[in-house]
Amino acid sequence: MGDSRLIQGRYRLLDLIGRGGMGEVWRARDESLGRHVAVKCLKPLNPHHDQSFTRVLRERFRREARVAAALQHRGVTVVHDFGESDGVLFLVMELLDGRNLCQLLEDNEQHPLPVGDVVDIAEQVASALAYCHQQGIVHRDLKPANIMRLTDGTVKICDFGIARLGADIGFTSRLTGTGIAMGTPHYMSPEQISGSEVDQRSDLYSFGCVLYELSTGAPPFDLGDAWAILIGHRDTPPRPPRAQRAELPEYLEKVILDLLAKLPEQRPHDARELGRRITMGRTTPLYVPTVVTPRPQLPSPEPVSREARLPSWTRGMTTGHKATGAGLRTTPPDAGAGLTGEWIARPATGHAGEPAPDSPSAPPPEALKALAGRHNAGLSLGRLGRWAEAGEVHRAVAAERTHLLGPDHPDTLASRYELGFTLSRTGHAAEALREYTHVARARERALGADHADTLAARQEMAYVLGQLGRHFDAHQVYTSVLAARERTMGPDHPDTLRCRHNLAFNLSRLGRLEDSYRMACEVAAARARVLGPGHPDTLVTRYEVAYALGQLGRWQEALQTYGEVAEARAQALGPDHADTLAARYEIGISLGRLGRSADALKLYRDLIDDRNRVHGPAHPETLRARHGLGVNLGRLGRWEEALAESRDVCAIRERVLGPDHPDTLVSRREVAVGLGWLGRWADALTEYRRVAAARERVLGPDHPDTLASRNDEAHCLEQLGRNAEAVELYRRVAVLRQGRAAGGH
Repeated sequence: MGDSRLIQGRYRLLDLIGRGGMGEVWRARDESLGRHVAVKCLKPLNPHHDQSFTRVLRERFRREARVAAALQHRGVTVVHDFGESDGVLFLVMELLDGRNLCQLLEDNEQHPLPVGDVVDIAEQVASALAYCHQQGIVHRDLKPANIMRLTDGTVKICDFGIARLGADIGFTSRLTGTGIAMGTPHYMSPEQISGSEVDQRSDLYSFGCVLYELSTGAPPFDLGDAWAILIGHRDTPPRPPRAQRAELPEYLEKVILDLLAKLPEQRPHDARELGRRITMGRTTPLYVPTVVTPRPQLPSPEPVSREARLPSWTRGMTTGHKATGAGLRTTPPDAGAGLTGEWIARPATGHAGEPAPDSPSAPPPEALKALAGRHNAGLSLGRLGRWAEAGEVHRAVAAERTHLLGPDHPDTLASRYELGFTLSRTGHAAEALREYTHVARARERALGADHADTLAARQEMAYVLGQLGRHFDAHQVYTSVLAARERTMGPDHPDTLRCRHNLAFNLSRLGRLEDSYRMACEVAAARARVLGPGHPDTLVTRYEVAYALGQLGRWQEALQTYGEVAEARAQALGPDHADTLAARYEIGISLGRLGRSADALKLYRDLIDDRNRVHGPAHPETLRARHGLGVNLGRLGRWEEALAESRDVCAIRERVLGPDHPDTLVSRREVAVGLGWLGRWADALTEYRRVAAARERVLGPDHPDTLASRNDEAHCLEQLGRNAEAVELYRRVAVLRQGRAAGGH
């Protein structure tokens, strides 16, 4: 393939950056999006295969590639696209800026990596394996060349899902003409060697081999003969890693040796258990021996007939390089990130604050540095919108910082602040409120009530109070924070304007629509004056102005304003930026409200295509656009199609976001609406009750959304002729609503 080769009229191949058993990897330019990607061109199918077999293989490729493209985890390389061009099957993946573990070892002259790096890699890979195994995907060819460490410290597994494809349809190198494909001998599990069925525990064994090599500089069975390597995997206990490197922690050695158990049932049950064991071991004090243990001399295995011990396909097998594979030379990803959503949150400020080195209780500087790196990795995940994964990182870092530094140390509080932020973005507002309340009180004691960090925590308290439907309480906190910000920073400081922006939104939730609109206009004008009319923050507030116009029923003006924001964002941020796409979504909302559902339908179809291309089919915003499509299908009376769309979106949201996530519940309610319009009221009642029960469980019995769901349930009971039950439910809702109003909420 030449440098000018264009794949599917879109991906221009620029230079070859890797070659392996499955084909070639090229750095390429996506001409449609103007970004660089990696394109893996798989080896052509054997021309001697018959046509029916070839069709099966191509269909299998498409199915497996879809699986790989659906994987959404920070530790798995993103697959953007796949297809076939001139008989060559290809995949388009994110271009990674980093080195694979094979290259890291080579850079280190095959010396083992630092212990902290090994543990960090182990934790991140365990998390990625746990996610992918939960999706039913086994890698089958895990080795250092298939694991990348990026420049920001993120670790990613490459070819997840595609390795299985290669094993099944013959893209990996074959050992003999028997048609059985194999992985790399140095990292194969005993069950792979015997030709038995493999599951996730085979990946754990392979990963144990990788960790052994990272920890000692060589795989567990580093022999020149392939047969001897396979015998070693099957029959020989590996030399304990600490016999070769005494400073390795005992827990890490035990983890590695347990992963290398010969029988799958003797290994950790799954990658989640592996991750827990690594985390538990890392949080206990390390013991470093002062005397290096002599390396034990292991007895040589007795000679055994190859035919008696190994399958026939091992004859003629060559070893191959123990950690081979070309890494992807890459360009750094775009660093810019705009604000999205209706609320704007101020990031927490980190603090150094390490105890003095001569303090007897000073924690190890290496541990603090590692925690700072993990904290920053969590922030990066948040910037990518991967809130659940970011939350896992911040929760773990907060626990370790509490143990090492104390609960009120600035670094501990910074981690808890970020944990609250992720909780609020994943539908766990009550938990987020607890985190922010603790952080705000601790910061007020240490820094004072008017310190910027204290005010940041209190402002986030107001945000989650709004999420919980406690808009009156949120209003009081916002008003107090705004007064402090104006007093200490001035009325035009960006943080002051951010607070006024959020206060404007909260006013709309209190029913003060005109006040909300007026304040949003004032903030938009101030931001345009201070930051410029095209600044992302200015456009976010103009977006809020459009929202307020919609709340006031002024949908034509809202449509015009959303259109102006979308156009400005496309020019400033690009047509595929998340904020640009968000404004286009709101244009669809406005069109639907104006009765222009046919126009809305076209907009949503285009938006879904763009979201699929940019973010993937399971991304929350892709699903949000599909939800809008379903709503407008219903408005056009196409209820069978609307119901099918709503059910599909609901199922994906339940799997990706969880059954109690607000977006999942919105989809479930839309399913109930469709059932009702089709006259299937008994089925609709079941769905309405599930929504009401979940909202009551998560938000409380008197939350406005819970009460709205109970009203839906009562309406459904009326349609079924169960009027007495409906009246009783309406009465209960009225009592709860009155109690909420009397309580000042």
